[in-house]
Amino acid sequence: MTIDRWNDADAKALSEPELLLYRSHLLGADLGVTNFGGGNTSAKIAAEDPLSGARVTVLWVKGSGDDLGSMDLSGFAKLYQDKLLALENRFRGRAHEDEIVPYFDYCAFAGSSRAASIDTPLHALLPFAHVDHVHPDSVIAIAAARHSEAITREVFSGELGWLRWQRPGFDLGLHLRDAVRANPKIRGVVLAGHGLITWGETSKACYQNTIDTIRRAEAWLAERNGTAPAFGGMRVASRPEPQRSAIASELMPILRGHLSGAQHKVGHFADNAQVLEFVGARQFEELARLGTSCPDHFLRTKIRPLVVPSDPAAAKAGATETIARYRTDYQAYYERCRRRDSPPMRDANPIVILMPSVGMFTFARDKATARIAAEFYCNAIGVMRGASGVDEYLGLPEQEAFDIEYWALEEAKLRRQPAPKPLAGRVAIVTGGAGGIGRAIAERLLADDACVVLLDNDGDALEQVGADFALKFGRDRTRVTRCDVTDEANVARAFAFAAREYGGVDIVVSNAGIASAAPFDQTTLDTWRRNMDVLGTGYFLIGREAARVMKTQGIGGSIVFVASKNALVASAGAAAYSTAKAAELHLARSMALELAPDGIRVNAVNPDAVLQGSRIWSSSWRAERARAYGIDPSELEQFYRERSLLKTNVMPEDVAEAVHFFASDRSAKSTGNILNVDAGNAAAFTR
Repeated sequence: MTIDRWNDADAKALSEPELLLYRSHLLGADLGVTNFGGGNTSAKIAAEDPLSGARVTVLWVKGSGDDLGSMDLSGFAKLYQDKLLALENRFRGRAHEDEIVPYFDYCAFAGSSRAASIDTPLHALLPFAHVDHVHPDSVIAIAAARHSEAITREVFSGELGWLRWQRPGFDLGLHLRDAVRANPKIRGVVLAGHGLITWGETSKACYQNTIDTIRRAEAWLAERNGTAPAFGGMRVASRPEPQRSAIASELMPILRGHLSGAQHKVGHFADNAQVLEFVGARQFEELARLGTSCPDHFLRTKIRPLVVPSDPAAAKAGATETIARYRTDYQAYYERCRRRDSPPMRDANPIVILMPSVGMFTFARDKATARIAAEFYCNAIGVMRGASGVDEYLGLPEQEAFDIEYWALEEAKLRRQPAPKPLAGRVAIVTGGAGGIGRAIAERLLADDACVVLLDNDGDALEQVGADFALKFGRDRTRVTRCDVTDEANVARAFAFAAREYGGVDIVVSNAGIASAAPFDQTTLDTWRRNMDVLGTGYFLIGREAARVMKTQGIGGSIVFVASKNALVASAGAAAYSTAKAAELHLARSMALELAPDGIRVNAVNPDAVLQGSRIWSSSWRAERARAYGIDPSELEQFYRERSLLKTNVMPEDVAEAVHFFASDRSAKSTGNILNVDAGNAAAFTR
């Protein structure tokens, strides 16, 4: 049941704009009330005109593209209310809806630059100080039922109006105004197939009207649905969680490979109870074919999902054909519905993929978009559950769906999006991710919009780095998992985790390391084995698993080994370390030779003397190397600086820049190569 979150103590000292923001945050905090980025709120607030000095009414309304739950005051478009009302004189009717939107710019108050939403007339044309437009699952369930109008009257006893489906815009705003004029006592309107409009004379009254309306719809649906099984009852039982996770890890790279054409896609897996109930139900495929009803839902999910077989072997074997058939069907939908001036067809691949007994996969240009698509489809499931439980569920008619999906205004919004950064849609794994170099590499990749999975054997340090990156780059972009790179099962689990979280992997940076020093004749077998295990076997296991996943995807990839100057130049007193690093280089060359036919590049970066931020150099390695050179440990940094040709120190960020070069398409024609990052060491020249 939806919760009333209003707190008078929190609201007491807030100005009218701040109260509007407070109300917006409360509504946006519950995805059952409105989806991420969906819905809008408004307030008509008196202000002084900066030009005339006169008191005027300004409409504050959530701008296009903002999210109610996370926006700030800059997210509101501010417009002269009287100018918005005057636009009725310019409105030439429903067929000319798009002509009105450019006029919103002429209504901007005091230099407001926030783009106004297409829903702005729904707020401006209503004669109320405060208006909410939200997409609650419970109300949309009523709005998407075949007998929606009659059910609305029954549930709300005539206190709410009802309007048949119509695309948002000025004409819909006029119909809303007329509905209020015809029945001044109503306190909201159900928009068929779409959502809910409510209002009030104060921010609190508006909010509580919205919440009360949603709660009444929820209570009515709960009473009518009772204990009857949803969607006609269960047909396919859900697999146990470990099996679902394992299937997701195996299937997602296959799907991702097929879906990543002109742009790499990032995946999201959801197997919550709501999803599992739906995909296992008798009416599942019938309802899935009908598509979603609310425009906000299908703009994020496409009008309908792709359904794959519940048998994992069949799903994997048939992925090529199944996805090709979806593309063909989508193209046919485009051709059936296109108009003379429709924008070109967009990506024909599915966004939502449903698998009985397992769950839901969503794929999009980035993790946040994929996750949000899953959330929207969960909202759609809630709507289908409610509507089919009390009546017949209706999806949005195909032509209406197309006209919104390929609306000129929607196309303009998409074109306003910034160009993607070089690593957008790419997924990276970085071993030794909690150390100085690993952290710097991850941060460099994240800065170019990659998603990064950090592996390390130090769980506490790993969690801290993950928390830091979540604050800086957002919770969707980074994952951490503890991993011992010398353990075959550990490595397999880490790659399975990355596949399940993001859909696969494109960039693998093998950076985990140790260091030890001792005269050759005093080097113990344990020391020798430890170096070979971490720097040899560990790099082999990581490289082999990377190759397997990348081959499964079939879209190439980049593997980068962080080796060392010691791989090319032996250092006295470090035979085990130098030998293991040399083995790394030759392993990289061997992998480059074998993996090139699959478009998988393998290169190596050779750093030297990266003291700052390094866990290796904070160990006994510093004292051991200083002793080998006959200097005090405090002099070591200066010693290395003076030894270099460029007389400068190497930082973790310098290594990260080299790794980024090999990870990105800037080195698309480079494999089997070595890039030294050592400030110049003549003995380590590769030619």
